[in-house]
Amino acid sequence: MAQDTAWQAPPSPARPARALLPSVLPALIVGVLAGLLLLLVSELAGRLQDVLWENLPDALGVGRYSVPWMLVVLTATGVAVGLVVWKVPGHAGPDPATTGLDAPVLPPVVLPGLLLATMLMLAGGPSLGPENPVIAVNVGLAYWLGRRLLPRAPGRVWPVLAEAATIGALFGTPVAAALLISEALAGRQAEGPLWDNVFAPLVAAAAGAMTTTLMDRPSFDLDLPAFGQPDWDDLLSAMVIASVGALLGMAAVRGLPYVHGAFARLRHPMLALPAGGIVLGLLAALGGSVTLFKGLDEISELAHDPEGWTAGEFATMTVVKLAALLVATSCGFRGGRIFPAVFVGVALGLTAHALVPAVHPAVGVATGVLGVLLALTRQGWVSLFVAAVLVSSPSIIALLCIASLPAWLLVTGRPQMQLREDGTAIR
Repeated sequence: MAQDTAWQAPPSPARPARALLPSVLPALIVGVLAGLLLLLVSELAGRLQDVLWENLPDALGVGRYSVPWMLVVLTATGVAVGLVVWKVPGHAGPDPATTGLDAPVLPPVVLPGLLLATMLMLAGGPSLGPENPVIAVNVGLAYWLGRRLLPRAPGRVWPVLAEAATIGALFGTPVAAALLISEALAGRQAEGPLWDNVFAPLVAAAAGAMTTTLMDRPSFDLDLPAFGQPDWDDLLSAMVIASVGALLGMAAVRGLPYVHGAFARLRHPMLALPAGGIVLGLLAALGGSVTLFKGLDEISELAHDPEGWTAGEFATMTVVKLAALLVATSCGFRGGRIFPAVFVGVALGLTAHALVPAVHPAVGVATGVLGVLLALTRQGWVSLFVAAVLVSSPSIIALLCIASLPAWLLVTGRPQMQLREDGTAIR
């Protein structure tokens, strides 16, 4: 009688092809719609950003990114988002400090306000990305429409398809979604083989990715100097920088309940959000305009000239961006934490390169991003994926896998960058 080996789980029945084929068309539709919504939000926010940071200051004769203008715009953004949270039906969804990538199904009445608050935030400059709220909106829309158009389909399938589709659209590839779903399935008992379970979400993710790729052509490659074969010095650098990144990220995680509690004492969004805008304006004055916004365009600016700033300037950007992410999350701006965390990791890696020129910029950037993301997301596969695509060097993947081990030991079992409704940290 054959026995199971250490690597072979007891076999589970696979689904026939005819059971999987009906999911293809709904998954494709969800993927395309999710990608289109992300593009729409990004386009509208980008146009408003141009008005706020280019057209308006030019018309008024003030510096586009002068300290007074940054204070004015960020405070005004706090007021605008505060009004949405206060007055718009649904109050723009739950407290963003209590949400993650795994979005709850929100009622349809909440979704317009959440979209509006997100677009205002993206245009106004707070250090958050679009991922969490856009996933939440796509999940809500997919569930609401799916239950009406295909009432016989299991309700739980729509959030999974929408989340996978949005992640695929965000990164321009279904790989990140597949890794995230696989990690989620590993934490619970799934029925049937892995690929049966990820088939429909992967279709949705591929459709979302192709939608954004064909219409917007996003790229995460920072075009850093080419990295050859790693040596022992690279291995040591990778492990040290990833661990420092993890510790730095954990500092923000530890601070979240306290900073969130300080803003919560203001007891009203029209006080907390403008106050947060003022603090973000002061941080921008310290770190410079490059520390504004979600950070994706800004990391390209940093990576374009790794020698263009001193170690002290890179270190200041690292700390300021992390503090801005913490404040924006705590005071109530609607947004996600992955993209600003990537900026923190890139700035940290370039700090290491500026301090020790023998540290290759690609090694510093990739491992810095890896450590920070592990601390802030606790998503191991996604952290590895994002760190790898920034560099686009196959030879660095082994370094990342090894560097993730000490970094993971520093973060596992500790509080996460997400709070319960009572303000305590989730473990």
